[in-house]
Formats: sequence, C-alpha cells, structure tokens
Amino acid sequence: MSDFLLLNGPNLNLLGSREPELYGPSTLEEVETLVKNKLESAGYTLESYQTNAEHLLIEKVQASMGISRFVVINPGALTHTSIGLRDAFLSVAVPFVEVHVSNIFSREEFRQHSYLSDIAVGCIAGMGVSGYAYAADFALSWLSEDK
Repeated sequence: MSDFLLLNGPNLNLLGSREPELYGPSTLEEVETLVKNKLESAGYTLESYQTNAEHLLIEKVQASMGISRFVVINPGALTHTSIGLRDAFLSVAVPFVEVHVSNIFSREEFRQHSYLSDIAVGCIAGMGVSGYAYAADFALSWLSEDK
C-alpha cells in the first residue's frame, strides 16, 4: 500500500536517451528518485510504475482505488488516444495530476488534445522533469488541505 502512485506510460522508460533535445538528459530512474525523496521526506510512501502497455496502466489505475491517496501520471502518447485510461480514472475517483515533460501545446496538433486534462485536478506541461516535482508539491498541498 502506498500513499502516492507515480505512473508513466509508453516510451517514458527511454527518458534520458529518447530525443534529449526535447525531453532532457534525466532518466526515469532519476525522476522516480526525485519524487520519492520529496514525498518520503514529508512522511508519505510512493509506488512508481512504468509500462508501454495501455491495459497494464489501466489496471494500475483501477488497483489504486481505496489504496492510493493521489496519482501523478505522465500517460505519454496515451494522453491523446486512451478513452480507456480516462474511464479508469473516472471509475476510481482518485485525484491525479497529469504531467508532460514537453509542452504538448506547442507540438503537433494531434498532441494538443488530452483525454485526461479535464478530469485531472491539474496539468503540468513543458516544465521538463521538474514538472514531476511540481506535481508532487501540489499533491502534498492538496492532501494537506484535507480534500
């Protein structure tokens, strides 16, 4: 059981080597450590999970119901395609923040639509991997307000 769930979708396992001019030099492991340290220093636990498979990400969201207090997710390309992921979040009613390393709104037109943003409590895009830290800070604030 963990207080927070950090989810990363397709191709995010390649952070640090995939298009570093767009996504930066930080690896997914470094991102996970950054978020874990931030949350653990506040007394919370974190589970991190990355998959390239849509159904596994959906199953992880479903499994968070009644267990995780907050989810931080970078759904990768599933942002723009997955109604199933959207439905999973609607089904579990766990608050979440959507994170994108690049600014999806300054990229190709098909990347500018998210199936999750309107149901997320927040969306952070274009801040590099720092966006994950901002999302963790927001989640801590959200919980401290006892929502």
